[in-house]
Amino acid sequence: MTRLSPRAALRRAAGSLAAAGLLAAASLAGAAAPAQAAGLPVLAIGGPAETALHPYPESGEPLRSTLGITLDNPGADEEDEDHETEFTVTFDLSGIAGVADVAVEDTSDCEVTGTKAVCTDQGIRAGLRGIDDLLLTAAEGSEEGDSGTIRVTGQSKGATFTPFTTRVTVGGADLVMEELPFEERTNVGDRQKAPITFANRGTRAADGVLLGLVYSRGLDIPERYSNCEYTEGGPGSRGPGWTTALCSVEGSFEAGATYTLATPLTIEVTDRAYYDMFVYSIHENSAAQRTAQRAGAPFERGTGAVLKAVPVKAPAKSATARGGDLNPWDNFHEADFRTENTADFVAYGDKVAGAEGTTVTVDIGFRNEGPAWVGYVRSGEPVATLDFTVPPGTTVTAKPDRCRAVTAGGGYREDQKSPAPRYVCDTSMSVLDGGGPDLPFELRIDRSAVGAEGAVTIRGPWLQNPKLPFDPKPANNTAYLIVNGEGEGADSGGTTGGTDGGSGEPSTPPTSAPGPDDSPSGTTGPSESASSATSGGGSAGTTGGSGGGGGLASTGSAALIASGTAAAALAAGLLLFVAARRRAAARHA
Repeated sequence: MTRLSPRAALRRAAGSLAAAGLLAAASLAGAAAPAQAAGLPVLAIGGPAETALHPYPESGEPLRSTLGITLDNPGADEEDEDHETEFTVTFDLSGIAGVADVAVEDTSDCEVTGTKAVCTDQGIRAGLRGIDDLLLTAAEGSEEGDSGTIRVTGQSKGATFTPFTTRVTVGGADLVMEELPFEERTNVGDRQKAPITFANRGTRAADGVLLGLVYSRGLDIPERYSNCEYTEGGPGSRGPGWTTALCSVEGSFEAGATYTLATPLTIEVTDRAYYDMFVYSIHENSAAQRTAQRAGAPFERGTGAVLKAVPVKAPAKSATARGGDLNPWDNFHEADFRTENTADFVAYGDKVAGAEGTTVTVDIGFRNEGPAWVGYVRSGEPVATLDFTVPPGTTVTAKPDRCRAVTAGGGYREDQKSPAPRYVCDTSMSVLDGGGPDLPFELRIDRSAVGAEGAVTIRGPWLQNPKLPFDPKPANNTAYLIVNGEGEGADSGGTTGGTDGGSGEPSTPPTSAPGPDDSPSGTTGPSESASSATSGGGSAGTTGGSGGGGGLASTGSAALIASGTAAAALAAGLLLFVAARRRAAARHA
């Protein structure tokens, strides 16, 4: 059996939204997790509560339904991911004998043998992910209403798994969502109507429907309906900045009929919008389906009007059946919105002091002063990269896990254990307005120098294209870390006034001469020789001048020459202080 099929390779390289966020909309977490064995992560197996099968036809091939199973590792961090360890997921099919037949795609990492299917994969990663689908058809001789269960278990030396059981039934409702023609190029303050419409293409009526609405931080639905419940930031693993609404709409929704909302929704573009997404889905309402959609997140009920659905005279032309209900692609659509807006990323540095041989902790980072949040919800790529040049005469002894060492020119560096002259730290796929990481480094002061400084620059993930396309104030994209500066100096924030938010001339990220194939943050390959273990000796990006937008403006080359008084104090070992450092809550992601 192939361990890594082309399909699996593509799946693992896909953006996190398709692999995680959208699957989460149709996932039911497994039973309560058992105690974590020997520190191993606990992966919750999930999936649809029930899969409806098209009845076996009188002629022709039976129609397939898809059973998608997910694995959720909610407590893990990306830094702790294990990409090598193998695991297996086993399906006990004995409970659906005579009810359904099971197959897999030719390129699948799964294999069906008798009353068992086994899927092999590798990597114990953070968040929600899917494994290869099972393809289900009604068994010959089965009748509408026949039902059985599939039990799913997992095994690995690198994790423990909670089991999961799903029900398979012949016949049922087949709810199909119509796609709405949104205007996707928007401006702040725009409002659009969303007359959500769906059809039942199944073999029986649906007793109530569950309408799911998921929208990112830059969008809003002002009305909070009393038959809807809402949560911020979940469920699923889309990350912060999302709202989910689950609306229980009462009624009998007949097979062959089409329905629309009695009053269309209103989608509003807020001042936080930049790249945003709206996902709308329809499922048959049931306790199991509500539990699946909630995914353990806390919800709060609205207090407004009741959201209702009414029949339309004729089926919507675009609402055509594409398979069984519990193939999640049948039940939802999504719209992308691109809003004309900006987000001001402001770098901040620090100011520390110490005698030769001492180790100090510095806090550097950036904050998003808004107004927009920035989330690459499609690609899952990092929004930006913090680029830190180590001050001359100092050595990094500890760094944040998300940061990696590069050469003085910003190129690939194989050695990640020895101290480096420069470090780059990628953000996640989203940065909230008011958010941003605080990145602590530990520095050893190897030699005394007054005003040694290193640049702290927030830039684009690609070294050859460092501009942040959404940021209107590049002057505050660079701040400075100053070691043993003269006097208290300025604060370490990224702005100290001025109409553009800067404190000097526009800052420029450290430059290099990257090749055309460079990857994000310039880490493409060992094209540049590694630099010395310490950063002394003019690392790239340690600039003079009157500042680059950071509140700790560059002191210039003259500041690197100690005054007589300061030099004497350092020589005598009398200078040992730690300057106040800014730790505003807004800087934390």
